[in-house]
Amino acid sequence: MPDAPSPPAPSVSAPAVPPTPPVPLSALLAREDLGLRLIAGPAESGTVIHWAHTSEMADPYPYLLGGELLLTAGVHVPDASGGSGSGSGDAPGPDAYFDGYVSRIVAAGGAALGFGLAPVHDTVPPALVAACDAHGLPLLEVPPRTTFSGVARAVWQLMARARLAELRRVTEAQQSLAAAAARPDPVPAVLRQLARRVNGWAALYGPEGTELARAGTLPGPGATEAARTGTLPGLGATEAARTGTLPRLGATEAARTGTLPGPTSTGSARTGALPGPGATEAARVGGLPGPAGPEPARTGTLPGPGAGEAARAVGLPGPDGTPPPAGARSPGEVLAELAGVVRPREAHGPAPASATDTVGGVHLTAYALGSGRGFVLGVAAPSRDPGDHTIASVASVLLSLLTGEHRSASEAGRSAALVRLLLGAAPEAVAPLLGGDRWVVVHARPAGDGSSPDPVSASALAAALGSTLVDTGDDVVRVLVPGDRAPAAQPGWVCGVSAPTGPHGWVDADTQAARALARARATRTSLVRHGDRSALADLVPPADAEAHARVLLAPVAGTPALTETLRTWLSLHGSWDRTAVALSVHRNTVRQRIARCAALLETDLDDPDVRMELWFALRGGRSQDTGTRSGARPRE
Repeated sequence: MPDAPSPPAPSVSAPAVPPTPPVPLSALLAREDLGLRLIAGPAESGTVIHWAHTSEMADPYPYLLGGELLLTAGVHVPDASGGSGSGSGDAPGPDAYFDGYVSRIVAAGGAALGFGLAPVHDTVPPALVAACDAHGLPLLEVPPRTTFSGVARAVWQLMARARLAELRRVTEAQQSLAAAAARPDPVPAVLRQLARRVNGWAALYGPEGTELARAGTLPGPGATEAARTGTLPGLGATEAARTGTLPRLGATEAARTGTLPGPTSTGSARTGALPGPGATEAARVGGLPGPAGPEPARTGTLPGPGAGEAARAVGLPGPDGTPPPAGARSPGEVLAELAGVVRPREAHGPAPASATDTVGGVHLTAYALGSGRGFVLGVAAPSRDPGDHTIASVASVLLSLLTGEHRSASEAGRSAALVRLLLGAAPEAVAPLLGGDRWVVVHARPAGDGSSPDPVSASALAAALGSTLVDTGDDVVRVLVPGDRAPAAQPGWVCGVSAPTGPHGWVDADTQAARALARARATRTSLVRHGDRSALADLVPPADAEAHARVLLAPVAGTPALTETLRTWLSLHGSWDRTAVALSVHRNTVRQRIARCAALLETDLDDPDVRMELWFALRGGRSQDTGTRSGARPRE
């Protein structure tokens, strides 16, 4: 057997950990059938295992890939190092031997060491315990009744359960994201689901860099640790194992009974991450912090100067109490910068499809959406697991479809129509370029007391109605729909539909749709169409009707709020509450306005004949159609 470990290998990048789902060491310790005990190394959460490997080599470095639970019975330990002391002659003492042995395991990226009792050793050598404590390597005592193959089988069982749990999680997330994309507010719904699934924050940035929509909460400085404690839920372990606390046994009687102490609360507590030179990105993606040396591994924060710099980077005081710099950037600010990195830039060549960064333990990722229009998805999460990346990728695909421009053969015609209108052409002259002679105007608002519609949701509504001519303003979406299509009720929206008309009647149709929307909101109906049947007022010549309306309504014509309130109140059969809902005002305001109308008109509004005459005048008097459009509140 070799007398001493081989010299340290040249400084090269450590090999990537195996592409297997990591298993928390706490879950393995929680297996009562194994009886494993943690007797050295970090007692906090964060250590994960990628597989189990048995070796009796004095220098296992060349045979490790990283992330292993290395199992040994101590056959390789020279007799001279079995006891205590510094050794004699050329044989190294136990302290030197085990220090070199453990340092080589750490350098190779080993996750933990399991030492089997019997038949070679009855107890774990104290020098090995001290070396593992010194290097921060978890040391497990394997009882005689537990075979190494049994430990390996338990690791693979936990891995299989972890893989199944991850697949189930990704599948459920895909289904929920697809369902969210079919909602009336698809973009906010997708962002909400994404933020919920990654336990973080998601935002959509527009081509100009503005934040169009967001959902979730930016993870705080303690979110990374919380994420590590619940990395693999549902593995069949105990609740203590799922919290990720590694019990440190062997010090007290309570520890030997299996009592699980709580995690330390100090900022410098060791996390048990894999130390060693040259961590790879694959290790970090798998939930293993890069081994940049023992001290960075203990801090469990960003690679670089350490925890103090990471805390100050997000505007938080460092562990030593030093105040953050005045210009400390928040994760939201850094994420907005990443969005600019992936946004298409013709002058600077092709942009990357994604960009990542980490600020104060918060993992930030920006995804360029495939629509090619400059939209970017930003995600902030406490961890960066492969499953989270898959879920975010699904969301980016859905958002690419939702933000993609609807292109058709008539796009050039619509552009030409817009240019001609801007240059002074009449609507009747440009209407043929839009592809139809008769059109319907639709006014829509989100159902309930939802937020104002965003441009992407408005585009989705227009697509559902069969049109690309959409406008968003005054908290109302207006869509110009070809007259040969009958707009149907849309889930999550309240709509008002005008009567079909040619370009000469678009202004009147806009007013009809606004009134239909107000009636729909007042009656809590998903869709109301403007009546197009013949009425008694049609028997009167329009010119005479308008002249009569001007005279009758002259006292209130100068106050659009009174005219619109009177029209709405009459259309809703004198209902104070429904009129208040339709106009978005208080019911007492409606009462005051109606009382004011009665006083100015010097008439009794409770008389049905008076109401009928006023209604005919309001319907036939176009000069009074200068009230609010789009269902907005009338001007006082």
